[in-house]
Amino acid sequence: MLMDMKEIAMLLKDHGIKPSHHRMKIYEYLVTHRNHPNVDMVYQELIQEIPTLSKTTLYNTLNLFLNKGLVQLITIAENEMHYDADVSMHGHFMCKECKKIYDIWFEDNDIVLPDLKDFAVDESHIYFRGTCLACLNKQLQD
Repeated sequence: MLMDMKEIAMLLKDHGIKPSHHRMKIYEYLVTHRNHPNVDMVYQELIQEIPTLSKTTLYNTLNLFLNKGLVQLITIAENEMHYDADVSMHGHFMCKECKKIYDIWFEDNDIVLPDLKDFAVDESHIYFRGTCLACLNKQLQD
């Protein structure tokens, strides 16, 4: 999902967001860094390029993106919020060793929940925790 700044500006406008330089750079970071960052990760990366960026601006921008449906909040890690610019239906796996968060893809019809057939579901989150392949391999080598 690589986008240039012109495309990002149009996307923000289409979602009712004024495309300021800070907002466009924050969104660009989220779509180019598929690392499910937390606020500190985004801040540490962007402060080098945008010295005037404050954490308040970053928090407000991320909340605006959440409210407008441009990003989703991932709460797989205890006491820590991560952000994902891919708002399509997918789940997440967090490695308890390296703390990396992976996307988990499935088809909507892979999950059949008959108990919800009469409900209007507005939001769903599918999370898994465990040990990733890289960390399992490292454990075998130790």
